[in-house]
Amino acid sequence: MSLVKSVGVVGFVLMAWVGSVAAAGHEVLVEAESFENRGGWVVDQQFVDQMGSPYLLAHGLGEPVDDAVTTVEFPAGGSYKMWVRTKNWAPGAWLPPGRFHVLVNGSQVGAGTTFGMNTGWVWHEGGIVQIKDTSVEIRLRDLTGFDGRCDAIYFSTDTDARPPNDLASQRSWRNRLRGLPLTPPDGGRFDVIVVGGGIAGCGAALAAEERGLDVALVHDRPSLGGNASSEVRVHTLGIHGKGKRILEKIDTEHYPNGSAKAIDDEKKRHDAMKAADGVEMFMPYRAYDVQTEGSRIVSVDAFSVTTGKAVRLHSDVFIDCTGDGWIGYWAGAEYAYGRESRDKYDEGWDKYGHLWSPEEADNRVMGSSLLWYSKEAAGESSFPDVPWAMGVAKDHAAVAGEWYWEYSSDDMHAIDDAEEIRDHILRAIYGSFANAKNKPENANRKLAWVGYILGKRESRRLVGDYVYTMKDATSGKKFDDTVAEEIREIDVHYQRKLTDSPYDFLSRALYRRVSKYYIPFRCLYSKNISNLMMAGRCFSCSHIGLGGPRVMNTCGQMGIATGYAASLCDKYDTNPRGVYSDHIDELKALIAGTAEQVSGD
Repeated sequence: MSLVKSVGVVGFVLMAWVGSVAAAGHEVLVEAESFENRGGWVVDQQFVDQMGSPYLLAHGLGEPVDDAVTTVEFPAGGSYKMWVRTKNWAPGAWLPPGRFHVLVNGSQVGAGTTFGMNTGWVWHEGGIVQIKDTSVEIRLRDLTGFDGRCDAIYFSTDTDARPPNDLASQRSWRNRLRGLPLTPPDGGRFDVIVVGGGIAGCGAALAAEERGLDVALVHDRPSLGGNASSEVRVHTLGIHGKGKRILEKIDTEHYPNGSAKAIDDEKKRHDAMKAADGVEMFMPYRAYDVQTEGSRIVSVDAFSVTTGKAVRLHSDVFIDCTGDGWIGYWAGAEYAYGRESRDKYDEGWDKYGHLWSPEEADNRVMGSSLLWYSKEAAGESSFPDVPWAMGVAKDHAAVAGEWYWEYSSDDMHAIDDAEEIRDHILRAIYGSFANAKNKPENANRKLAWVGYILGKRESRRLVGDYVYTMKDATSGKKFDDTVAEEIREIDVHYQRKLTDSPYDFLSRALYRRVSKYYIPFRCLYSKNISNLMMAGRCFSCSHIGLGGPRVMNTCGQMGIATGYAASLCDKYDTNPRGVYSDHIDELKALIAGTAEQVSGD
């Protein structure tokens, strides 16, 4: 068991030095996400697997945010070359939107160097900094309010030293400078490890804990709920099925998408999880690797988003609720991505043709969204010019966004290109709002809230012993191993640009009415990783098969089923496939609340 109930967000200065001035020189690495006072900057951890680290984001909606400030103890005075890892997120023939300065002991460094100017994640040289007093204050000063980003700041007395930028080298390099071991220390053994704290993950953890299991819940944000969190703000759709008792603790009211009412429901969810004494919450901790023996996972590695300290957590059962199927992916689980050909599972629908299901498989998936809205200010409100956004927004004008502010592209991967997808939607939002501000009726309009954590609909789908398809939903097929149920229509999206729209960031939904349909347990464990289950949008299904059950209450039902299944794995010393073959009636009884009649508990 871990020593702590919950690991919260803390300030932590990361720095180390090696060698001597005469040898390798002194080095200091300051991770931006570890700043003691982040001011108005926020931690963004979404893209670690693509660019290497969490970072600070100046998400000010067009108004510069307060400085992020920290104090660092240098090993010695002297001349240090400074590097800042940052990115120009909207390159073009204009001043970059995410510009910022770095101040050392109150002075702007690098002879007026402005950061956020270079395309792609790179180390931008900041010049020579003279350090006298070894206690050094560092500030990040945002200049625009338009999502400037800072990953880390590196100082070295060796003027020839250049920090590595390739993803393969970064973890070992950063750990060396932070004095952290490359192999994480033991974080404890648990009866089950759930990775991902959305509705599915919370449901899985609560169900397993209810049956007496010691549960580790690993989640990479300070907010639980995934798309229902206060950071994304989508209300939970779908029915509770037989999971009402648990789901009522973690779901939401049916508020308008984007509403601040998500904050109240998030508090309810956090209270429910804190009350579960058998659940150890590692948050914000991001999983980044697994260890396997043959076809089994034996442990998962996760690091603190704010301190970088990692732990290795051990179990005999793992539940992947990451949405992107990361645990399965790292373990080598079979998975699917994109749209199958209409013939593979007989999922064609002549009414909508290729918009519903293509003749040949492709890489299109349902897209990601950022919700947003504006409000009436007391007086006239200005908004900056955003030339870097207009190529995306074009002449579109809006003062709020709904679920159909969604972006996906056949040549962009929902995971590998996630930061570019998020930034594309940000440009659409800022440009559309700027256009709206040119209208007299919007003179007092002011941006009130814009999400920056992507609300994803689809990416990897882990393959189980059964692949759920459209035919299962339209026929209302009942399964001997049914563990979740739903009545919501099949709902898949396409980008309007594929038909009549000049705007590539808006989508349409296609609905196919169905009666009640059922999800079998065989869709909730991996086909080739023997001790891995999955719940949520990474469950075993086709692209069209995902269209109905992808909503959060249904995903929560899946999570509950896997949590109860984990208790049977523990009880009978078996794996998920063994639960299906030998104990499925008891699993269904647990879900229905009648387990005592079956097992004699």
